[in-house]
Amino acid sequence: MQKYAFWNNKGGTGKTSLAFQTICLYAEKNKDKKILAIDLCPQANLSELFLGGLEGSGSSNLLKRQGELKRATIGGYFQDRLPSPYSFNAQPSEFITKPNLYNREIPENIDLVCGDPLLELQSNAVSTLANTSIPSVNTWIKVIDWVQDFLTALDGKYDVIFFDTNPSFSIYTQMALAATEKLILPVMADDSSKRAVQNAFSLIYGVKLPSDIYKQYAFNTKMIESGRNLPKVHLILKNRLTQYMGAASAYLSVLKTIDEIIADQQVVPDGKVLFSDKENHIIDVRDFQTTGVVAFARGCPFFRMNAGSFSVQGRRVNVKDAYLQNCKEAIERIVENI
Repeated sequence: MQKYAFWNNKGGTGKTSLAFQTICLYAEKNKDKKILAIDLCPQANLSELFLGGLEGSGSSNLLKRQGELKRATIGGYFQDRLPSPYSFNAQPSEFITKPNLYNREIPENIDLVCGDPLLELQSNAVSTLANTSIPSVNTWIKVIDWVQDFLTALDGKYDVIFFDTNPSFSIYTQMALAATEKLILPVMADDSSKRAVQNAFSLIYGVKLPSDIYKQYAFNTKMIESGRNLPKVHLILKNRLTQYMGAASAYLSVLKTIDEIIADQQVVPDGKVLFSDKENHIIDVRDFQTTGVVAFARGCPFFRMNAGSFSVQGRRVNVKDAYLQNCKEAIERIVENI
């Protein structure tokens, strides 16, 4: 079972849109594989896309799944775990949705664990449980393993798992990162993304912490002490580069700085390599522009789209063939590296 997580603790990097398009194209190109997408973001935008998008009642379909007698979301699963947090007795199948039943554009070999705004409400309770002191019990790892427990109970039913995560380092984000093997990190060509790359290395790997005071509380310290592996950075996606960005761009110095940060962090002081064994970890992705607006309004993968005129919320929007091809090529490059 391969496991990939799309994450950046900075919002607005296009994480969910890239995740949606990547998962769909990967599934289309690998029809013999069973794919599970797990939406661990309380905004649940990935789930809305899979369930129909703006034009296909994605939000209403998600509400229906949240309103089931057994709440069919990641929040429903967490709700089941709260009364007995340190032991597992859930049935994963109760929380899994088949997106193709709601949105025919989605490949049939994709299943989904829907996101849920309930995660925000649950976060404090879950964090408290993780920090409870019980003799001879590592309560932190017991709680952090909730998502891994879910996958283990599926007993090899899926070949590839994709996580979409919240732009934060909340307890439920840490669960996804603890369960994954490879990290896909979207960034943008601005100073805040430069800082976000540095922060990501600090939060996951404890690189360049401002003080040793934080080391004992750090995610990487707790994971290593529990005998767990940290995820490796697999891809850095430089997202939303404009159609006309070239060597003279004002953003070029920021992009070069991001490259330098990545190169500098390949190996940290304790000798651990943070990156997977790929030769090239960086992929440039141009802005999806109008093509992206139409695709996400319709909950539609780029590979299913044709150029032309579309209705979005009662307005006609034109998708140009050249722009659509740019979008398709960008996602192809990502999928080729998975």
